[in-house]
Parts: sequence; C-alpha cells; structure tokens
Amino acid sequence: MFMTTGCVSQALRQTTSVQRNSTVEVISLYQGAIPGAIQTTDLENIRDVNHPDTFIMDITHPSITAYFPDPTIANGTAVIILPGGGYSGVSIVKEGYQVAERLNQLGVTAFVLKYRMPLSQSMTDKSTGPLQDAQQAIRLVRSNSQKWQLDPNKIGIMGFSAGGHLAASAAVHFDHAVNDELAQYNLRPDFQILIYPVISFMPQITHQGSRDNLIGPGLDPAQLRYFSNELQVNSRTPPAFLLHAGDDQSVPVENSLVYYQALHQHKVPAQLLIVPSGGHGFGMRNQFDWFNDLGRWLDNMALLTKKP
Repeated sequence: MFMTTGCVSQALRQTTSVQRNSTVEVISLYQGAIPGAIQTTDLENIRDVNHPDTFIMDITHPSITAYFPDPTIANGTAVIILPGGGYSGVSIVKEGYQVAERLNQLGVTAFVLKYRMPLSQSMTDKSTGPLQDAQQAIRLVRSNSQKWQLDPNKIGIMGFSAGGHLAASAAVHFDHAVNDELAQYNLRPDFQILIYPVISFMPQITHQGSRDNLIGPGLDPAQLRYFSNELQVNSRTPPAFLLHAGDDQSVPVENSLVYYQALHQHKVPAQLLIVPSGGHGFGMRNQFDWFNDLGRWLDNMALLTKKP
C-alpha cells in the first residue's frame, strides 16, 4: 500500500533534487491496524510550514519513504534512516531526505522512517511505540529484499539525535520484539550509523527532553536502564559508525564516548569520529564532510560491493 500525506509531499518539494534515475516511493509502515495503537484523530502537524527544514510533529500514522538508487550502481545495501527531533517530531528533510539522496549516490537504497511519537493518547505504551516502528521497518525492508533487490544481510539502521537513540535501541534490543507479531522475524540490523546520538538516559549525560518524552514523567529505574543503550551492548550488537561534534551543547559527546567504550569492551567493530565543531543538529551541513568518512567505512565493511 502506497500513501503520500500532505506533510510528506510538502517536505519532498523542499529537498534538493533527487539524483537522476532514482525513484522515491512513500509506503505505509503497517497494513491495517497498528498493534498497540489507540484509535485517535490524526495529530500530525508541521511546526513551521515556512521553514525549509520541515519538522513534523505528533506523528500518529507512520510511513517509510523509499529512495531507490540508479539500478546501474545499486549494490544491494539498504539503510533505514531515523531523523531526530527529541521524540517530539522528526526533522524529515535535513536528517532524512537529504541523507537518503547522498546514500543513493553510493548505490545504497535508503528508507526514511517517519515513526510515531510517544503519545499516551495514541498508543498503549508510549515508551515502546517508536521502537516497535523501528523494528517493523527492519522487518518490512528485509522481507521485501528480493522484490527490492536488496541483500538481506546488508540492512542497516541510521539515526540522528533522538533518532540515534531509537536506532541504537533497535541495535541492542533486536532479540526483544516489543510487538509479539514480530518475534518470528530477524530484527537485527546488520550495522548501525549513529549521528550525534542520544545514547544514555542516565542523568549525567542524557538529553532530558528526549528521555522525558519517551519514558516520563515518572522515571522508572528499570526503564532508565533499558533505554540506556550503552548498558545493553553485548557481543552480538551490530558494528557501528558514530559521529559527534565536540562542542555539542544539546547532546553531550559523552553519549557517543560511552557507547563506543561499551562496543569496544564487547569487541564489536566500531569507528568513532569526533569533529571539532558544528554543535548539534547539523545534518549534512558541517564544514567537515563527515559523509566521506562514512562512505569509506561502508566500503571497508564491504557494504558498497555489488554481489556478482
């Protein structure tokens, strides 16, 4: 089922032009009723309709926008992109569509996930609703790998800021399907790319807004630990590429540092890139072109090599 909403259409018009011979499709994340959802009106809205970096808030109907690269360079690798927004919305252009276009240039198929926000009025458990959507996206992409000419063993997840927290949550909790219907599927991303991510919910370094939106106002100790992803790493956690700016005043660089240390302790291959400046939320717009380093990492991981 293909669905294009007004918000998505407007945001797409505001992106830079898609690479020639790429195709873009907007797909409903679920067929029929969403497990665990509470019936409500569509709460989705755009924070500032005149701003070029469209920020979609209060999402209740999730979808995934597929960016298929030129078939002549497609290599079968796929990346599911989770834009950030503090678990109040998603910066769908700057941390979604523009990143997908750049990945297409590497021959990578990209899927931008417009995931639901943790709202008590629209889901029975707001703390697990976004993770359910991330796991559903992994299932959807992997189960359609033959149709979309993807390698089912080269499906990764990428997240920015709070989307980085969601991506890391999917990477460490892949063996715990928050929706029982997903338990039969392989939910493990094959790799993870985390860009200035929220990692920890521990008070010393967390981004309080993201934490409180997801699990607040009552901060249950078990949930704090469950969603502090540096505490959930094990030897089966997927390989990782991490990027952070040293001068990030919103999400301290310590988030990436503690996650890298946990990955290193469990001998999970990881690369950590700390750029000197840029603050938070720069997307592709940093004076240091970090995407070139990401491309080299993907290549070194044999993720840009087309299967014969």
